[in-house]
Amino acid sequence: MKILVYFDEFQFINHAIAREKQLKNWHRQWKINLIVASNPNWENLWKPLDPETSSG
Repeated sequence: MKILVYFDEFQFINHAIAREKQLKNWHRQWKINLIVASNPNWENLWKPLDPETSSG
């Protein structure tokens, strides 16, 4: 099963692409540290973004 544990939001696509390229070059542990800093319990962040599952 795959879950969304981290995401960034950008106003401009070129900023998003630059960030994606930056993260692609990071070591695995750096990426894990980034996730833990913003989502220490590794909760699935997809549901808050999905309007069908968050309305109720």
